[in-house]
This record gives sequence, C-alpha cells and structure tokens, in this order.
Amino acid sequence: MISINTNIGAMAAIQNLASTKRDLQATQNAIATGKSVASAKDNGAIWTIANKMTSDVMAYSRVRESNDRAGAILDTAIAAGESIMELLNEMKGKALAASQPGLSVGSQAALNADFIQLRDQITNVIANASFDGANLVGASPASAVSLGDASGGNNITVAGANLSLGGATVTVTATSAVDTATNATATLGLVNASITNLGTQLATWGAGAKRFEVHRTFVSKLSDALNTGIGAITDADLSKESAKLQSLQVKQQLGIQALSIANSSAQSALSLFR
Repeated sequence: MISINTNIGAMAAIQNLASTKRDLQATQNAIATGKSVASAKDNGAIWTIANKMTSDVMAYSRVRESNDRAGAILDTAIAAGESIMELLNEMKGKALAASQPGLSVGSQAALNADFIQLRDQITNVIANASFDGANLVGASPASAVSLGDASGGNNITVAGANLSLGGATVTVTATSAVDTATNATATLGLVNASITNLGTQLATWGAGAKRFEVHRTFVSKLSDALNTGIGAITDADLSKESAKLQSLQVKQQLGIQALSIANSSAQSALSLFR
C-alpha cells in the first residue's frame, strides 16, 4: 500500500539507524576508555563486581604501606640489636682480659675505661633506634604492627623487647665494671648471659621480619591477581572493537541510505495521478 500519511519504511529505517548509533557510541566509548564496562549503565552487575574488586585493590595498597612501615620499624630494631651484640662481643673480650689475676693497676684501669665506653654506647644505640616515633628496643618497647587484610580485622604483630642495661635481655647493668679481677669475672657472666638472651631475641625478630616479607609478597601477588580479574571482566578487546567500529560505520551509512530511499517512496504516489 502506498500512503503519504504513514511511511512504514522510514520508521523502520529510523529505528535501525538509532540502534546503530547506540552501538556505535558504545563501541567508541569502549575504544576511548579501553573498557567494555566503564560505568554501571554498561553492565550493572559486572560493574558492581569490578568496583568491589577495585576497592579491595586499593585497600591492599594500604596493607602494603602498613607492612612496609612495620618492616622498617622492625629492621631498625634488628639493626640496633646487632649493634648491641657487637658491643657485647667487644665487652666480653675486655671483661675476659680484665678477669686475669695479677694485672697491673694501669692495665686494669685501661680495660675498665674501654669497657665503660662500650657499655654506655648501648644506651646511645637504644636512644637512636626509632623509626616514625616507634622504638622497639627502649625501656617501654613498642611493637611492629602491620595490617593483615583488606578489612582491617587481622593484624601481624612483632613485639619489641627492652634492650636497656640491666633489663631481662641485656643483664649488664649501668654500673657493671671490670675495675678488679673479681668484678670482671662477675661482669663476664652478665655479658655472656646478655649475648645468649640477645641472640634469642634477634632470632625472634628475624623470623618476624621474614613473616613481613612473605606477607608483602603475598599481598603484591594478590593485588596483581585482582587487577587481572578486573581487566578480564571490564577491559575491551580493542581488536574486536576496531573491527566492530568499521562495521558499524558502514552500517550507519547504509541506514542513512535506506532512510533516504524510504523518504522518497512517497514521491511515487504522484505518478499515480499523472
């Protein structure tokens, strides 16, 4: 039927052209953003899943930062402990030498002076063993604490230890001396006990540092896996989108041509009245 009031062909052509335009716009957005799902309008369910995973990735970035800070605090404590161990080893030599009977007064005094300098250096090491305000080796030791997961409900904690003179770990006191053979023998016992205690503490901290390192590696791999998953469900396949773009551009041109043909069909009605 030929009608000048209702142009069914034109309406169909317009609908097809509008559909092609929407597809073309979606393809152009995918190419511009690199994502097939860039907003909730593209695919609400996929976008929600990807957004949750993206939130987790951001949270794990904070976990890594927390882990790095805790690791640095613990590394500082280990460095201080190792320095104190070196001092104790030197103090042991001085105490052992001073414990010999029959030393001259001058030799005894010289060994004692060296011992005191080494002993007091322990206090200086402790005073400077802070990182970001946290000191794991002082009289009131802090702890190295790292976030353990993205929800903040789990922490990894490595406790500090008091390495001050006269404490449970370093039993050498602030008044320990080797000014006599008798005092040197007693002090040698304290130094040996301190070396044993500190060795155990450093081993504990070493295990804690390894745990931080393992967790850091795990979090990094987990973040990579999440990013890969996000990309798998939201990234656009640009090779396919490129081919689709060319196809839609041709389809759009054909749609315009079809609309032009449909609009000219009404002109044929004039030929019926010639």
